[in-house]
Amino acid sequence: MNPKLPELRKKAMALPLLPGVYIMHAKDSEIIYIGKAKALKNRVSQYFGSQNNHAEKVRRMVDNVDWFEYIITDSEFEALILECSLIKQHTPKYNILLKDDKGYSYIRVGAGDWGKLSYVLQKQDDGATYIGPYKSSYYVKSAVEEANKIFMLPTCNRKFPQDFGKARPCLNYHIKQCMAPCTGRVKLSEYRESMEQALDFLKGGSSNSVKQLTTQMEEAAENLEFERAARIRDKIAAVKKMGDKQKVVANKVLDEDVIAAFSDGTKTCFQVFRFEGGRLFDRESFIVDSGESDTEEFILRYYTLRPDVPKNIAVDTEWEGMDEVARWLSEKRGSKVNLTVPQRGEQAQLVNMCRSNAAEALAQQKGATVREYGVLEELKELLGLDTLPEYIESYDISNLNGSENVAGMIVYQNGKPLKSAYRKFKIKGFEGQDDYASMAEVLTRRFEEYRRAEGGEGFGRLPDLILLDGGAGQVHAVRDVMEKMDIDVPLFGLVKDDKHRTRAVTGDGGEIAISSRRQLFTFLSKMQDEVHRFAIGYHHARRSKNTFRSSLTTIDGVGEVRAKALLKYFRTIDNISKADLEELEAAPKMTKDSALAVYRYFHGGDSPQE
Repeated sequence: MNPKLPELRKKAMALPLLPGVYIMHAKDSEIIYIGKAKALKNRVSQYFGSQNNHAEKVRRMVDNVDWFEYIITDSEFEALILECSLIKQHTPKYNILLKDDKGYSYIRVGAGDWGKLSYVLQKQDDGATYIGPYKSSYYVKSAVEEANKIFMLPTCNRKFPQDFGKARPCLNYHIKQCMAPCTGRVKLSEYRESMEQALDFLKGGSSNSVKQLTTQMEEAAENLEFERAARIRDKIAAVKKMGDKQKVVANKVLDEDVIAAFSDGTKTCFQVFRFEGGRLFDRESFIVDSGESDTEEFILRYYTLRPDVPKNIAVDTEWEGMDEVARWLSEKRGSKVNLTVPQRGEQAQLVNMCRSNAAEALAQQKGATVREYGVLEELKELLGLDTLPEYIESYDISNLNGSENVAGMIVYQNGKPLKSAYRKFKIKGFEGQDDYASMAEVLTRRFEEYRRAEGGEGFGRLPDLILLDGGAGQVHAVRDVMEKMDIDVPLFGLVKDDKHRTRAVTGDGGEIAISSRRQLFTFLSKMQDEVHRFAIGYHHARRSKNTFRSSLTTIDGVGEVRAKALLKYFRTIDNISKADLEELEAAPKMTKDSALAVYRYFHGGDSPQE
C-alpha cells in the first residue's frame, strides 16, 4: 500500500468543489493518470480512501501516485475537452489508450492466368494487381471471403498450373466452395470468367453484380450454352442469399456506431459495430487491462482517434456526464450526435449482439467460448462474485465405512476441465468416517501448499471460487480453516437431492436454487459428477491395492511391510506370481525363506527344482 495515502488524502480533501482536471504523478514526476471531475474534492478523495472498493487497475495506479496537481475549469464540459487534450498529449499509463492501427486494406489479384483473389494490408512490388485502398479491413476481408465462396475460387496454397493433378481436391471442392482447378479439368476461360465476375461483385456490390450476371446468363441461354447458364444461375442465387443475410443484420439502421463492453473482472473487451447505409461495414475489438468497463473513457479515446463521428451512437450503459460527451461528439462532428442507450426493439438487439461479440473476443483470447463464458457470467451473478470465476476448484470425499478415507480435487479453467491440475489426497489426520474433518484437513493441506509455493501454477495460485460436494456442514468446516489461515476465496457447497442429483448451491446465507437455470444447472451438475468420479476412482484404486496387499500377508513370512515392498517393487500381483525365485530374493525386504514361501504360494507348493 502507498505509504503516502494519508498525506494524499489530506491534500485531496482540501480541493475545491469545482469542475476541473486532475493529474496524477509518480515519483519521477511521470504523468500516470489524467481524469476530469464535476467536483474535484469528491472525485479525487475517493482514490485515497479505502482501497477495498477499487478495481485492481485503480489500486495499482494509487500505489504509484507520489503527488498530484489539478486545473480548475468553468464547466464539466470544459474539463472534458481539457482531459482529452492532455491525454492525447501525455498518453498516461493508466488511462485507456487505444492504438490507431486503422491502416488501409487492398484487394489483391495474383499475377498470371491462374491468379488468386485475396486481401492484404500492404501493397507489394510482386506483379500482382491491387484494388483499393479501402479504409475498413473488416469489410475487405469479409467481401473477399464471400466472393471466393460465391464464385468458387481457390484459396489454398497450391500453384497453378504447376500443381495440376498432383493431389486430390480438398474439402472446399466437395462442399461446392471451390471449382478445383487443381484437378486440371477446369478450363482457363471458365476460371477467368469466374475471376472477372468476382471482381465485378467486389467493385459494384451485390445489386450491380446480379444485373451483370443475369445478362450473362441470358446470353449463355440464347447461345445454347446451358451448362454455363446454369453455373451463372447458381452464382446469382448465392449473391442474393448473401445480400439477404446482410439485410437481416440491420434493415432499419442507417449511419450508426454500436458500442458495447464485456468484462471478466480483470480484462474488458470493447466492441464497435459500424453501420453505413443499413450495412455493417466495419467491426473493431479492443481489449484493455481493466476489470471496469469505463464506456465514457473508451468513447473519448476512440473518437479522439477517429476523424469521422456518426450521427447516431448506441451504447450499452448510461453514466453521469453523458450529455457532456454527446455535446463533445456533436462539436467534433459539426452537427448533433444522438448518444443513446436502447432499451427495446432492433437497436437493443444490436447492442446485445455487440456485447455478445465482445464476450466472444475476450473468451477466445483465453481459450474459451462465449457459451462457456456465459455460464461463468451467470454463476458470477448468482453467487454475487466480484470477478468472473475463471479458475474453479471442486472437492469431494470418498470412503467405505471410514476405511480408505480419500479426497479428490478437480479444476475447471475458463469453463472446461483442467485435468493436469487435478489432485488426490489421502486423509492422514484420523481414522474413521468424518466428512467435515476430512474436508477441513484437505483444504488445510491445500492452503499450506499455497503458502509454500509463493506463486506460480497449481497450488501456487488461489482459485476464483471453491465448490465443495456437500452442504452447510462442509462449508462451515472449511470456512473455519480459511479464517484461521487468512484465505479470502469465495466458498460454496453443492447440495444433492435424495436421487443424488445437484439441487442447489449453499453458502453462509442459505441455499440458492439452480433448477430454473438450465445452462448453469448442467454446468454445476457435470462438475459435481466429475469430482465424484475422480474421488471415488481414487478410493477404488486404493481399496484394490490394499486387497491385493492383504492377500500377500496370508503367506508365511510376509507381513504388512514386506507385502507393501513387494507391490512397490513388482507393481502388480501378476508380476509377483510370474517372478522366479532369484527375482523374489532380490526384492527389497525379502529373505531366502520368505522368497521361497511366496514362490510356492503362486506355484502350488512346488520348489524351483521340482
